[in-house]
Amino acid sequence: MFLYLSKLLPLFFYPLGLASICLVVALFMVWKRPRTAAIAMMLALLILLLSSNAWIANLMVRSLEWQYLPPAQLPNTEAIVVLGGATKPALSPRPGVDLNEAGDRVIYAAQLYRQNKAPVIILSGGRINWDDNQGLAESEDMAQVLTSIGVPPEVLIQESESLNTYQNAVNVKKILDTRGIRQILLVTSAMHMPRSFLIFKHQGIDAIPAPTDFLVTQSEIEALSHTPKAAILSLLPESSNLHKFTAAAKEYVGMFVYRLRGWL
Repeated sequence: MFLYLSKLLPLFFYPLGLASICLVVALFMVWKRPRTAAIAMMLALLILLLSSNAWIANLMVRSLEWQYLPPAQLPNTEAIVVLGGATKPALSPRPGVDLNEAGDRVIYAAQLYRQNKAPVIILSGGRINWDDNQGLAESEDMAQVLTSIGVPPEVLIQESESLNTYQNAVNVKKILDTRGIRQILLVTSAMHMPRSFLIFKHQGIDAIPAPTDFLVTQSEIEALSHTPKAAILSLLPESSNLHKFTAAAKEYVGMFVYRLRGWL
């Protein structure tokens, strides 16, 4: 039940969901209470305008992504742990497993392995099967991608039961304890790293953040106010900014809920 609620309830905290609720209220109130309807429509417009401009979206993403900036040189550890959420299953008409926006996690893990940062890669992630045709576990998908680019299959350890970040940490901890692994490199998207690192730390895992998949760069932040024209244009709504804002909001909501449950 918690899994379903965790996917459904946060929609009411995201811009598109909130704006939709406001518009539904306006639709039902437009004839009997036009003033209330007008306020609801103005609120919906304000939510969408604020959450889809580059200033707010980029700064909100930066507040998460830049908490754990990658060091000039990562140390060698005993394992690389890659969290799921980076693949699309091999369902028709795809010719095989595809990588999504977060697919940098998988590629970065392969790069770290080839740099001899760790002798094994632990792939953590199941798959939420709302029906019987959703594909293999994400750990298996990641393993297929890694072996296809030359990573030896014998160095891959799969954890295929996790359905959220908390379960990632709990199940990986069992693997680490069984194998006597004391320190890991934790690979996930930069925006996801603050929540992930705190959860792994709460489980007593000595994890070194190895973030990737940065959505906001230094040059993009500087470009916001590079010229007066750029500053004004950055206020215009764009769907890509709405996506960034929503992703960041998801992380903040996730941290709030996880803290309430004592997982952080």
